[in-house]
Amino acid sequence: MITQTSLTSPFRAIRQFFDLMFRRPPRTQLAALCYRLSDNGPEVLLITSRNTKRLIIPKGWPMAKLSARKTAKREAYEEAGIIGKVAKEPIGEFPSSKGLGNGFKVKTNVIVFPLAVEEQINEFPEMGQRELLWMPLDRAIDSCQEEGLRHLLKSEAVNSLLMDPKTPA
Repeated sequence: MITQTSLTSPFRAIRQFFDLMFRRPPRTQLAALCYRLSDNGPEVLLITSRNTKRLIIPKGWPMAKLSARKTAKREAYEEAGIIGKVAKEPIGEFPSSKGLGNGFKVKTNVIVFPLAVEEQINEFPEMGQRELLWMPLDRAIDSCQEEGLRHLLKSEAVNSLLMDPKTPA
């Protein structure tokens, strides 16, 4: 007895084969969750992406001669003029995608390091290309459009960090 599903199964098998052949694992990006204590309590920094103007955190590709945490620290400086102490261990990670400018998107896994802000300078490499917005955690959660980042911001790890914002070790 031949069923309709058995007639399409060779095509399904071929499609699954090609899907697996051309699927690539997510590429890694490194990010800084910049935070500070203001008169109104703890705040986090969100910045706009250059092209889509989505609210994100400073992030970028790994750099050959820098550790993951130092790369995150450098991205915070380049994209937002942030100087501070970065934690030795990440606070979490989330899935994302990175537009490549040619219409293609690459799946990424963003590893996030907390960065206690000591200073924010006015002149930095990407000055004028992004908007910088300091806000309380609850407003940051409501403002960011990226589901993975929103989930990280809602995490117990981030909440604990901001409720006891000591400088990271």
